[in-house]
Amino acid sequence: MMKWLNYHHLLYFWTIAREGSVSAASRKLRLAQPTLSGQLKALEDALEVQLFHRRGGKLVLTDTGAHVMRYADEIFSLGSELQDSLEGLPTRRHPRLVVGAADEVPKLIVQRLLQPALELASELRLVCYEDRQDRLLADLAVHTIDAVIAEAPVESGSPIRAYSHLLGECGVTFFAAPATARRLRRRFPQSLEGEPLLVPIESTFMRRAIERWLEERSIRARIRGEFQDYALLGAFGRAGVGVFAAPSVIEDEIREQYGVQRVGELEDVRQRFYVITVDRRIKHPAVLAITERARDELFAR
Repeated sequence: MMKWLNYHHLLYFWTIAREGSVSAASRKLRLAQPTLSGQLKALEDALEVQLFHRRGGKLVLTDTGAHVMRYADEIFSLGSELQDSLEGLPTRRHPRLVVGAADEVPKLIVQRLLQPALELASELRLVCYEDRQDRLLADLAVHTIDAVIAEAPVESGSPIRAYSHLLGECGVTFFAAPATARRLRRRFPQSLEGEPLLVPIESTFMRRAIERWLEERSIRARIRGEFQDYALLGAFGRAGVGVFAAPSVIEDEIREQYGVQRVGELEDVRQRFYVITVDRRIKHPAVLAITERARDELFAR
């Protein structure tokens, strides 16, 4: 028996996610909160998934909820265009680029990589999601997104048929608050002995590279904090909590944004970045622009 999706229920879910709470969505839709909660539960029962969980009294999308949200965005965007076309408004769709950025890629890198796409066409609509690489690849496989920005290629033997296009590579640099950086720079890297470090969470390239680099030099630094988000990691670095590493290609932006200074570079450590698509040869003009600019300018050094 074919399953039918209730689009009213999907609209209610979409509005709750956009507004951030059932109460805000109820005001937007002019529906009672119990009614809206019941309709959301009906959608979860029909799909046999949990779309939200509560965190600190707030509704937060589950991984599945984020996946459904990406489809809902596209569905209701098309619905809006249909209404415009029936009202006699211009029907030409603006070009879109939907990109997934893997969690571990610094957002400063993502912004630098995506900028050429916006410069390619003034009417381009950029949609950018952030998630784990494996979940983004699943979305890529069903064409919910056009490309994935990642620090690792698709693993050999992956059930998802996708192609990894190398954008470039760069070194890795340690940064710290100005006074700390000046002190550590004199005897770097031995000066890192016993120093507090701020590092990405485990299983990321940067975390593995830092630990291996320190181990090879018999340097025993002290991990003070582990972070999933690079922006939060940098904020603690700015506050002087510890030393942290970032791709050398965004050194100027790191120094300007966080008010930190360079300590030293991790010798022989190179970090790579990829754009992953379902095409062996890149066809999307915006993805092609991203690739060419990255290779010719961003990582040319």
